[in-house]
Amino acid sequence: MLIIPAIDIKDGRCVRLYQGEMDKETVYFENPVEAARHWVQQGAAILHIVDLNGAVAGRPVHTREVAEICKNFSVPVELGGGLRSVAEVGSAIALGVERVVIGTAAWENRELLRELCKMFPDKIVVGIDARNGKAAVKGWKETTSMDAVELAKRCEEDGASRTIYTDISRDGTSHGVNIEATARVARAVNIPVIASGGVARLEDIRAVKQLEKDGVEGVIVGRALYAGAFTLKEALTTEHCT
Repeated sequence: MLIIPAIDIKDGRCVRLYQGEMDKETVYFENPVEAARHWVQQGAAILHIVDLNGAVAGRPVHTREVAEICKNFSVPVELGGGLRSVAEVGSAIALGVERVVIGTAAWENRELLRELCKMFPDKIVVGIDARNGKAAVKGWKETTSMDAVELAKRCEEDGASRTIYTDISRDGTSHGVNIEATARVARAVNIPVIASGGVARLEDIRAVKQLEKDGVEGVIVGRALYAGAFTLKEALTTEHCT
């Protein structure tokens, strides 16, 4: 199972938010490139980058930082935040991004998602962020009436290569992954699911690993790694993770 360090970029720095609130941040690296270097040196096989300002603005903001990370390191980069057009997704891939995470656009514009999946096969990931089981969009500022499971099914139909499921109530809180909700999404679709939000202990990673049989291929880890709850090496050696 993949252990994926998260690099969330806000105002040019690597931060972690509490439940997605932009004014509740902790800065861990002044330079996101140094954060990437740190995790690659620790053994990361893939990096998950979120342009937080981009997610709120609805357009890419930290293009320079993403380009530097892609240029300096050979591990695949997964990027989300404000990518809501064919041109923006194409530009991100041209920078060297391996996979692009679509969130708001996947909910708002099915035709766009279908077009992206055709143009960039296997590179489009849908980020499904849920608040009380309902999909949240626009940098988590708006909660829709659509159930996260239904959105996952719809995105699979539209050609998404995988989904990232985040329980907003757990994100940045270190209260543990919402295993039940993650399993519900994974069992509803045939594409891989990546868990996100709430990892606090190695036990949480072991719990997610039990969902591999349901189609969960990895877990994104943020605050627990940055705060030193455990090391990436310890996580990677937790029952054959990579």
